[in-house]
Amino acid sequence: MVKMLNGAVGFFKKQKDPKPIMSREEKRAVNALKRRRIRTKLNQSKGLYVFLIPAILYFLVFCYLPMYGVQIAFKYYSPIEGIWGSQWTGMKNLNRFFDSYYFWRLIRNTVGLSLYNLIVSFPFPILLALIFNEVQSPKMKKVVQTISYAPHFISVVVLVGILNLFFNQGNGLINVLLAKMGFEKFGFLTSAAAFPSMYVWSGVWQNAGWNSIIYIAALASIDPQLHEAAQIDGASRLQRILHINLPGILPTAIIMFILDIGQVMNMGFEKVFLMQNAQNTETSQVISTFVYEAGLINSDYGFSTAIGLFNNVINIILLLVVNKLAKKISGTSLF
Repeated sequence: MVKMLNGAVGFFKKQKDPKPIMSREEKRAVNALKRRRIRTKLNQSKGLYVFLIPAILYFLVFCYLPMYGVQIAFKYYSPIEGIWGSQWTGMKNLNRFFDSYYFWRLIRNTVGLSLYNLIVSFPFPILLALIFNEVQSPKMKKVVQTISYAPHFISVVVLVGILNLFFNQGNGLINVLLAKMGFEKFGFLTSAAAFPSMYVWSGVWQNAGWNSIIYIAALASIDPQLHEAAQIDGASRLQRILHINLPGILPTAIIMFILDIGQVMNMGFEKVFLMQNAQNTETSQVISTFVYEAGLINSDYGFSTAIGLFNNVINIILLLVVNKLAKKISGTSLF
């Protein structure tokens, strides 16, 4: 019993003994060794770090330096007095936006259009990638993929011009065909009810093929032996798609979904602005176009900056929440 107690006392004494203290010379030697290792790694990959310089400069100049001007969201900004000389107003600009009669209309239009776009456009690249993956002929696959990618390289201005040529109420191709079939012409571009569908489905046509590239790459990384084993077991093509291909691209789809959720409040300004007119503003007036109108047309810089800041904060919150949920449910997340 005495031996056991002595052993226990000795054990706890060992646990409490402090770690040996290094001398100054030893600390310097350890730090010098760490610095030498870092320099060695930098020298080994210095060519790669050179390629990072343009990207770093881009983010510094266009993303981080402009953050200095965010403070005008809390000021009554005057170009004459400058950012520092302008008078602080606190939350006045944000409260003015929250209390305005158009606040809920802007939120409804922005969120509604974004969710509509997300629900419709998100599955299409996945479906296209699965279809392309099942095409057996390499030549046919190349032709179909090229045709689906081509609309992505059309500029937004040209795309809206094409929409005008096809859907113009006066002499648009679709309305001409409707008239010949005995139907009444319809103002697709001037109808507030038709605007969301015009915006979303034209975007699907333009970007679905291009967005499918990342899923095609994910499908290419699936081990072919899984398909061979499934075929031996008698699995049909549909079963292999459901049980091999879809699970194989699921992590990629989750990451893309999280990124899309993080942009819910950021509707593409150019396309909305070009498609907007006096007849469809009830559904086409979103936060990005309102910021343009308030800031550049009405020169209310502090107010427009406050709205833009509010918009970005909501995006960040949505991104963090969805990322957390995705990590908890599926184990896949951005960070």
